[in-house]
Parts: sequence; C-alpha cells; structure tokens
Amino acid sequence: MSTDLTFSDDGVDVVYEGTEFRLEKDLIEEATGKGFRDVTDHEVLQIVAEEPDLDGEPVRIGDVL
Repeated sequence: MSTDLTFSDDGVDVVYEGTEFRLEKDLIEEATGKGFRDVTDHEVLQIVAEEPDLDGEPVRIGDVL
C-alpha cells in the first residue's frame, strides 16, 4: 500500500494505509533534528512507516515547495 505525502509551508498531509493525518512542521523538525525545508521526503516516510518503500532519490521539502 502506498503512502501519499502533500507538502505545505507548515507541515505535511499524509495518507497512510487509508488513514489521513497531518504532521506539523515543528514535529517533523523535532523528529529529524533538521530545519523543515532541509528534511527529505524519505525522512518523512521513515517517521510515518516502520519499513517504508524508499524508491528513487530523496527530495528536500524546500525543493518541493
């Protein structure tokens, strides 16, 4: 099952295994120890899932926004 991430300036909307929720910017920064724009999509997936499918190259949130 896939995980969908939608990035905005103040957090990430997540759909994981059919459940929708939001990860706030502050939570992501605390979990990764990085500034929000420097966090990658792969790092967000690792917060969400125990064993995420990390296909492709990681992309910084700052590059997405």
